Amino acid sequence: KMFLTPVLLLILWTLVMWLWMYATRIPAMQKAKIDADEARHPGTYVDRMPANVRSIADNYNHLHEQPTIFYALMGFAALTGGATSTMMYLGFGYVGLRVLHSLVQVLSPKVIIRFGVFAVSSIVLIVMAVMEAI
Repeated sequence: KMFLTPVLLLILWTLVMWLWMYATRIPAMQKAKIDADEARHPGTYVDRMPANVRSIADNYNHLHEQPTIFYALMGFAALTGGATSTMMYLGFGYVGLRVLHSLVQVLSPKVIIRFGVFAVSSIVLIVMAVMEAI
C-alpha cells in the first residue's frame, strides 16, 4: 500500500493547484471584466490575465502531461512485481520535484531554474522506466 503513496501525493498536489488556479483566476477574470462566455476558449482572453494567474493555470495543465507517464509507470510496477523500495523512493523524489517545479513556475520568473527542475524530474522518470524495462 505504501508503494502507491507517491501517486496519491501527486494527485493531491494537482488538486491543490486546481484550487489555487480558480482562487486566482475567478477574481482576475472579474477584475478584467471577462464574461464567462468569453472564457470558452482560454486563448481569447489570455492577454487580459496577469502573468502570475496564467502561470498557475499553465502549471495545472503541466500536471496533466508528463505525470501521466508516472501514474502509468507506478501502476505497472505495482501490478508486475516492480514495487521495490527503490522504485517507491524514486517515486517520492519525482513527486517532490514536480511540487518544486510547480512552485518555481508560479513564484519565479526564472525559466532556466524551472527547466532544471523539470530536467531532473525527467531523468528520475527515465530511470524508473528503465528499471521496469530491465
